Amino acid sequence: MSALIVLAGFVGFVGPAHAGYAAIVVDATTGQVLNEVNADEPNHPASLAKMMTLYLAFRQLQAGRLKLDQQLPVSAWAAARAPTKLGLVPGKTISVEDCILAMVTKSANDAAAVTAEGIAGSKERFVEMMNAQALLLGMTSTHFDNASGLPGPRDTTTARDLARLAMALYRDFPQDAAYFATRQFTFQGQVVRGHNRLMDRYPGMDGLKTGYTNAAGFNLASTAVRDGRRLFAVVMGGRTAVARDNLMARLLDDSFEHQQTPDVLVAQAGVVRSNKVGQALAALSPIKSATADTLPAQPRHHRHRGKRVATAHNTCRPRHAACARRKHAAHTPRTATKLVRRGVKQPTVVASRTHDGG
Repeated sequence: MSALIVLAGFVGFVGPAHAGYAAIVVDATTGQVLNEVNADEPNHPASLAKMMTLYLAFRQLQAGRLKLDQQLPVSAWAAARAPTKLGLVPGKTISVEDCILAMVTKSANDAAAVTAEGIAGSKERFVEMMNAQALLLGMTSTHFDNASGLPGPRDTTTARDLARLAMALYRDFPQDAAYFATRQFTFQGQVVRGHNRLMDRYPGMDGLKTGYTNAAGFNLASTAVRDGRRLFAVVMGGRTAVARDNLMARLLDDSFEHQQTPDVLVAQAGVVRSNKVGQALAALSPIKSATADTLPAQPRHHRHRGKRVATAHNTCRPRHAACARRKHAAHTPRTATKLVRRGVKQPTVVASRTHDGG
């Protein structure tokens, strides 16, 4: 761990971020970049930073230092994080698995803060771990300021770095990667719906993560499989959620067909801002009302570990390895990652708003 902290010290060489459009698509098997526009330009990660928080959580689970049903304490600092959040109460606890699901679906900033403190003991220590791990993954143009992706004075990354992180999540934690396909989950009797609407309408897409702040624009990291071929893609700085999603779909379609997406289409989906405008928006971000929808849970139920777990009609239980294998066998090549959950709460197939406020 000391080596990680030494590495983190070199992150100060990255430059300041600006809110600009960028995109990249990478072949998961060969590592070939199939499409890229401004892929090395510095940008704010927004909630795509939570992919690193999840990476470190999965690493702790893999090493046996965390358990999915382990209860983590909610500090006053974690509970006070800006929306979007679950509304956790100081002094209460939340399970590791619920933190994971809350970050994947609702992009909950309080859940990310609880995870950070649960792993590292303090937010500062966790940020050091995030930046050290980023360097180990080759994310040399990235500096994380916090576990959530809320605007910070030095938070910066690139589309290329985030693509590396997305691929690392599937490569290093195949038993956990299927979490990123979760559309919604039930927390304290409420259905918490996710932001990733594109998964519902793009065939073969089974993850990853949305992101949004005023400073960053609309960001999205995605992975999809077609004809036994898996691609990873990142879009940053979208002017709207719809524009971002449509651009992602076009990039993936073109890349699967071995075609180049015209740069002008990427530019049209994004917003170009001056430094002054970007700084002003960063000061206003995140939008307080940017929260995901919740509603009372009224699904069928199955018992699991004494808890009532919601399930959707015509949906297999992905906590079972056989279900995950059956679900992906038709699309996943032998060289691609096999998505098998390590005990994931049952997702259903409904997505909601795209704002995630950090």
